[in-house]
Amino acid sequence: MKADTRTPAEIFAGPARYVIPLFQRPYVWNKTDQWEPLWNDVRAVAEQVLETLDGYGGEAIPPHFLGAIVLEQQWIQAGFIPVRNVIDGQQRLTTLQILMDAAQLVAAQYGLPIDAKALEAVVLNNADLTQHPDEVFKVWPTDRDQDAYRAVLDNDREVAEELAATSIALAHAYFVKEITEWVEPEGDEEKCKRRISALTRALRNHLKLVVIDLEPGDNAQVIFETLNHRGTPLLAADLIKNLVFQLAAQQKDDLKSLYEQYWKPFDSNKWRRDVRQGRLYRPYVDIFMNYWLVTRLLRDVPADRVFAEFRDHVRRVQSPAKQIMRDIAADARVYAGLENLPWDSVEGTFYYRVIGVMEASVVGPFLLWVLRWPEQRMPAEQRHKALKAMESWLVRRMLCKLTTKNYNRILLELLRELDQGGPEIAGDITEKFLSRSTASAVYWPSDEEVIQAAQNVKVYKDLTRGRLRMVLEALEDKTRDKYAEHNHCPRGNLTIEHIMPQSWSQYWSVPAHDHTTRQRREVLVQNPR
Repeated sequence: MKADTRTPAEIFAGPARYVIPLFQRPYVWNKTDQWEPLWNDVRAVAEQVLETLDGYGGEAIPPHFLGAIVLEQQWIQAGFIPVRNVIDGQQRLTTLQILMDAAQLVAAQYGLPIDAKALEAVVLNNADLTQHPDEVFKVWPTDRDQDAYRAVLDNDREVAEELAATSIALAHAYFVKEITEWVEPEGDEEKCKRRISALTRALRNHLKLVVIDLEPGDNAQVIFETLNHRGTPLLAADLIKNLVFQLAAQQKDDLKSLYEQYWKPFDSNKWRRDVRQGRLYRPYVDIFMNYWLVTRLLRDVPADRVFAEFRDHVRRVQSPAKQIMRDIAADARVYAGLENLPWDSVEGTFYYRVIGVMEASVVGPFLLWVLRWPEQRMPAEQRHKALKAMESWLVRRMLCKLTTKNYNRILLELLRELDQGGPEIAGDITEKFLSRSTASAVYWPSDEEVIQAAQNVKVYKDLTRGRLRMVLEALEDKTRDKYAEHNHCPRGNLTIEHIMPQSWSQYWSVPAHDHTTRQRREVLVQNPR
């Protein structure tokens, strides 16, 4: 590889296209972590340039380094605009273009024409040299961001309402606002123009990036993984995406078609949002990738090892990239559909009780494995049997206050047996597995033990309101006639009433020697209705 330090004027001089491949993540930088610090840095450089323009600066202006970008030359026909793929650094490169276009917009309104033209030259190619309208943009983002990017760089029209809330549009609006406030267009007109000229020089000539040009034979994936990143850390899913699309490129697949067919949903806000898992928050897509790997590897995959384990798995199985993406996308549809399962179905009830209320995320890979099979492979009877057995095992152990510390190991052992036995008898395997052990860490409590626990354990105080409500809802569902108008009682919004007030002893005295009455009333506290 070749590494050089270059200014934006040098990077974007002449016709050039820096294309962010489909396998890169979407634009994710934000105001607090990146836009604001970047603008503060650029403004400081511009103020130093301004002092020089006003005759006060005596020393050379030190450049401000923005970090590194990694580029890969693409083969093109002679005479066309040269194209490079952005292997790393696409967030800062995109942000720099948005910042320079925002400055160009302000310069066109309040500055000298030469400054507006100078900024336009580092953002847009000459339209006469292009064959497609989008080739006018020197940086071209990945699929999800293209509509917003195209809209904000078109300074002749307003951004459509449906695009205004995108990170691209918000970044552009932020920089326009900050630049406008800094140049003070409502004040001294000459001072405003000098500030715009200083900002133009700062953006073009006093910022520096380390540009790494890959040569034939350089491993782009290894370089992508090992470089340090400023700002938002890459998700495990971002690294996985990069890996499978690099593999697809080597296999001469149609990357755009693969992206549209299999990967596009993963770049949506729904998949990239943080969700609670236990006491921590993790990206929804990374949790899914973790579960998916567990079902494939049949062993534990720590959260910080998701990408490394995926990479090793891909190298080991040597499957075509298209097949890997197809398998991931199929399971992703199952996983994304969990939140929309019919609330009165066995599957929906299991998800509500076990995943939603009990927050038993350890069961996630089991649920994904069970639901991934079509009915031709796993009959509904077997699927329902597996889910009901698992729910019963978990709830009974919860009511009996049995340990949960070995659940991860137990679920992995079950997955291995399910994988070996096959989906056709998944219910039988699950039921047999959970009922065969008598060890306290594994066994399935009997009816008698649950009844005894309900009488002796302080369930009302020991269980969270949500878990207690879930148990009472299940009891209500069980007692309702199957021909009743509503077979299931409402979930999650019922209050819990008691025959015996919880603080009865404060208002209802019992003789000190009458231990039997006192004990009976304490038991009655746990009898909700």
